[in-house]
Amino acid sequence: MHNNLIILAGGASSRMKKPATSKNLNSNETEQANNRSKSLISLDNSGRPVLDYLLFNAKKAGYKNIYIVINEKGGLFKEFYGSKDKNNPFNGLNISFPVQYIPANREKPFGTADALLQAVEQFPELNNQFYTVCNSDNLYSTKALHLLKETDYKNAFISYNRDTLEFPLERISKFALTKLNERNELVHILEKPSELDVPNFYDREQKLRVSMNIFKFEGKEFYPFLKNCPVHPTRNEKEMQTALLNYITETDNKVVGIPLSEHVPDLSSKDDIAIVKAYLKKNYTTLDWNA
Repeated sequence: MHNNLIILAGGASSRMKKPATSKNLNSNETEQANNRSKSLISLDNSGRPVLDYLLFNAKKAGYKNIYIVINEKGGLFKEFYGSKDKNNPFNGLNISFPVQYIPANREKPFGTADALLQAVEQFPELNNQFYTVCNSDNLYSTKALHLLKETDYKNAFISYNRDTLEFPLERISKFALTKLNERNELVHILEKPSELDVPNFYDREQKLRVSMNIFKFEGKEFYPFLKNCPVHPTRNEKEMQTALLNYITETDNKVVGIPLSEHVPDLSSKDDIAIVKAYLKKNYTTLDWNA
């Protein structure tokens, strides 16, 4: 059991800034999509960011300490969630802001492993604790967050049944496939698999399991693999999946896939805005933080 949730929100939001193929956006949503981090776009009548919904689910799941990893231009996060660098009270949560700085020789952030590394180096207490880490543009359910908070496994991730994700097949086919052994321990994770790779990843129930980038780690054991994560030769980033694979191959530590069959709303591009907006309207009548 632990109380720490790290939310990665320092990315460049490059896909969100590309033109939409649909015409379901109003001018305000388009303006926000072009100028804000994805998780700060407002999709309801409150004017509040969509990130509120992830934080709401985190609170319901029992998390207390929230670390939102922002970039150097992430001042708008502080306008919504507290002006201090750490320990901002927000509806019963304690919110801090690690910053993912961009190296001098780069224009974009250096990837998810780098974001997590900078977070745990700026808040070193995390390296002596357990924590959950996830994306800011996925709306993970209270159940998913609670499963990782309460699991006895030192390292774990939510292993989603690919059949229950409500995305077009072309999009789903690019999600990271996970291969588990008979004890649900991670053996391999493959980003952007090809059709030829797919038959090798069916589990014993003949299901394909994918990672939606939500993990629990033991900080002390995982830190060296973040620190020494190599740069991906094609994507030129330090990726969490690379650190994770090195972790399970170079140590005796296990990372267990916790199976879950449900959809995960994803706000990656302008075309997702209307879809996520409809999902929120259907599933959240209001955010009662005191319930």
